[in-house]
Amino acid sequence: MRCGCASSVCARRLSTRRAVVVGSGPNGLAAAIALAQAGLDVVVHEAADRIGGGMRTDELTLPGFHHDVCSAIHPLGRSSACFAALDLDLEWLESPACLAHPFDDEPAALLYRSLDETGATLGADAAAYRSLIGPLAGAWREIEPLVLGPFPLDPRAPLRLLRGLGVRDSLRALQASLSTAAGLAQRSFGTPRGRAFVAGNAAHSMLPLETRPSAGFGLVLLTLGHAVGWPFPRRGSQAIADALTAKLRGLGGEIVTSSPVDELPRADVVLCDVSPRELARIAGLPGYAHRYRYGPGAFKLDWALSGPIPWRDERCAQAATVHLGCSFEEIAASERRPGSSTPFVLLTQPSLWDSSRAPAGSHTAWAYCHVPNGASADMTDAVEAQVERFAPGFRELILARNAWGPHELEAHNRNLVGGDLNGGLMDLRQLYARPVAKLVPYRTPRRGVYICSAATPPGGGVHGMCGFAAARVALKDLRLL
Repeated sequence: MRCGCASSVCARRLSTRRAVVVGSGPNGLAAAIALAQAGLDVVVHEAADRIGGGMRTDELTLPGFHHDVCSAIHPLGRSSACFAALDLDLEWLESPACLAHPFDDEPAALLYRSLDETGATLGADAAAYRSLIGPLAGAWREIEPLVLGPFPLDPRAPLRLLRGLGVRDSLRALQASLSTAAGLAQRSFGTPRGRAFVAGNAAHSMLPLETRPSAGFGLVLLTLGHAVGWPFPRRGSQAIADALTAKLRGLGGEIVTSSPVDELPRADVVLCDVSPRELARIAGLPGYAHRYRYGPGAFKLDWALSGPIPWRDERCAQAATVHLGCSFEEIAASERRPGSSTPFVLLTQPSLWDSSRAPAGSHTAWAYCHVPNGASADMTDAVEAQVERFAPGFRELILARNAWGPHELEAHNRNLVGGDLNGGLMDLRQLYARPVAKLVPYRTPRRGVYICSAATPPGGGVHGMCGFAAARVALKDLRLL
């Protein structure tokens, strides 16, 4: 980095630059590292007694059973340019299949790294699946900057995509990614299996499947399965937080836990890994992002189990992630009316491959379904009934459970407003115009104050790119980039 001044003068200037980061989630830690790499004195304030935000792993049920509090499976973390550049000390694990999608009366569909193996589980829709996903998987490195890049997007990114994917496939991919999952499923697949498989992946969007761009979320997750897999770190998501913390402290950064922030700290720059609502409170900006919309909440269960889940289709034990919803129609109805009595359930079972999660012979699993934002209904019976439907005898294995609805999730982490795991609704209107419609959305009305949470592009997920992007804007404003 060239600054045009004598090195001793530059060193004195940099030594007086102070940065404060509020929040130690993936974006807050990524932002703090970028600032520390540029030579700023960085302090991170975390309200909780441990770092991590959505990357926490705790003993939520019984001693020795370690549960991911929020995030668990990390295809975006494996693919993140920010994390890759940091060369984090992580051991990524992978299950033989990324995903299993069981059915009531026929074999499960599975997402493997291999397109052909995945297609073989989709029967008559194998060719349609390869035609849709194959070109995307082959051009993922050209697609990635459009999915995980900062805003505004690099104008060279679309040109790279055109070169990597070709004009016809690029236009087809753009049309598909901006469409509804319902439309994509009907256009692309001729069987209930293929349509259900797409529906389960699109439902990660927390949008009704008749809403744009729900199809885009499904396409990204399926493409990631072939391009980078759906990995998870040994020892749980806390391992990502610990690796980022070690990197920051190695650069001289400081982290202060049990340190809630109720007003703006004094510093040259303040980066806030918080929700727009929380930033408005801290910064005294009552009108800030008043039109920002939050998505559905989540109801999450963690289980300590006496053995592995007894899936009726044994191949479900090949996948760390299992989608429980059977048909497209059932999943669509659940996402259209979050909190239904037959919810679409997303389940993970990483202890099958990571012995650090539970005592020998025992296992952990977690699952969640979508509910209305801020809902208080207890979905325990409905979620466990869905697991039992595909794994008879599951309930007999439960040693202990922990149930968190939207209120408990928000109490654990203020960024999960009303239990929203995505940091805000991600429909077409708010996919990039988050938290406000600005060319550079990371700047706030307060000079030197930036927002770097999942409420900014590129949005939810453990990838650090929101924090990285906001830190670069702050450094440019300081004329250090």
